[in-house]
Amino acid sequence: MSTVFKFKEVTIHQDKTAMKVGTDGVLLGAWCTVDNYTDTILDIGSGTGVIALMLAQRCDAMTIDAVEIDENAYEQTVENFEQSDWGDRLYCYHTSFTEFADEIAEEEETYDVIVSNPPFYTDDFESENEGRNKARFTSALSFEALLSGVAKILAKKGVFSVIIPFKEEESFINLAKAQNLFLNRVCHVQGNETSAIKRSLLAFSFEKKDVEKNTLIIEIERHKYTQDYIDLTKDFYLKM
Repeated sequence: MSTVFKFKEVTIHQDKTAMKVGTDGVLLGAWCTVDNYTDTILDIGSGTGVIALMLAQRCDAMTIDAVEIDENAYEQTVENFEQSDWGDRLYCYHTSFTEFADEIAEEEETYDVIVSNPPFYTDDFESENEGRNKARFTSALSFEALLSGVAKILAKKGVFSVIIPFKEEESFINLAKAQNLFLNRVCHVQGNETSAIKRSLLAFSFEKKDVEKNTLIIEIERHKYTQDYIDLTKDFYLKM
C-alpha cells in the first residue's frame, strides 16, 4: 500500500501508522456536520489526521484538535498537520481519550463538533500488530468510554458524529442515550445496490429531534461510483 495518499488540497503521509487512509474516514470527514458557526473541533483517534484535515478544508474553525494514543500515529498526524495549509489551526495530543476528556472537562472547555472513526473489532480478531490493534479494536477504547468522554466535553448545542459497523448501530444508539446523547442523523452505507448495509454514519446531540435518515450507495459497479458518492467526496478525491 502506498505510503502517500494524495487529496486535492492535501497530501497524507501514512508510512508510520498502522491504519491507512480508508473509505470510512473519508466518508465521515465529508458527511459529518460542520457549519459557519463551528469554532472548535475534536477528532478522536486521528490515525493519519485525515478527518481533521478534511474538516480544516471544509470550515474556518480556529481550533481543530486531535487526540491519538499510538505514538507512531501521533507522530504521523503531527507531520501531516504541519505540512498542510492549515497547520496553524491543527493540534494533536498524544494521550488516551479518557485522560484527555477528563482534563478538558476539568478546565470546563467544550467542542462544537466531535468526530470519531473509532476502534470496532472485538478482541477475538486481534492481530499481532499492536499499533493496528490499538487503532482498530475496542479493547483500546470501548464504545462506553468513547461516549462517556464525548458527553463530558461536547458543547450544549454541539454535534458528535461517528462511523461504525451497521451491526453495532442499535447498541451504540442505546449507549449514547444513556449519556443523554440523541440520534439526529443516520446514513446507511452500502457498497453497491445489492450488497448489505456495511456501515452506519451517525450524528448525535443533546437535543431530541426527528431523525434524518438516508442511504448512501458507493458504487454502481466496480470503480464506477454513484452520483451521491461523487457529490459527497468530490472536494477531496483527486479523480472525482
